[in-house]
Amino acid sequence: MEALDALLNRVSAPRLLDPAPTAEQREVLFAAALRAPDHGQLRPYRFLTVEGEARNQLGEILAQAVQGQGGEVTQAALDKARAMPLRAPLVVVVVARLQEHFKVPKSEQLITAGCAAHAIELAAFAQGIGAVWRTGELSYNAHVAKGLGLEDGEEVVAFLYLGTPQNDLRDAPKVNSAEFVKAWSA
Repeated sequence: MEALDALLNRVSAPRLLDPAPTAEQREVLFAAALRAPDHGQLRPYRFLTVEGEARNQLGEILAQAVQGQGGEVTQAALDKARAMPLRAPLVVVVVARLQEHFKVPKSEQLITAGCAAHAIELAAFAQGIGAVWRTGELSYNAHVAKGLGLEDGEEVVAFLYLGTPQNDLRDAPKVNSAEFVKAWSA
């Protein structure tokens, strides 16, 4: 697939089935992630792969986080949290590793981790792999961070759900770029 085709036509695939990406496909996904723009060559990211039984374990961590938020929690909310990682055969957790640096602010490092996540999505699309980027309040929950083994200065940027699209992908919407671009002058 041509690079511009992937850039202009990538869409999310929210309904995913087995099989998960192969080892060879994963190598391409992570190689693409490592090409994200990276001021200072800090590589301010890492990736956790969650599949098989580990998806149930992640679901339990998410349910515990919901329970720990306080207030009344319904069984439906707990069940929904437990089922989240089961929506795809592979979940890649993109983790930003924010470091003190004299020249590269943490905000730039976070953007780099986001670019790495986007590169995985683009590489997935180019290989015919379905992908969807999910976050939500549990992505920023301290219990989830602890359960994932995140260290100080680390945070979840994305839960990338990857697998075989259950349905045909929709066409990418056509958006007029002129609505978002304006010449600047002082």
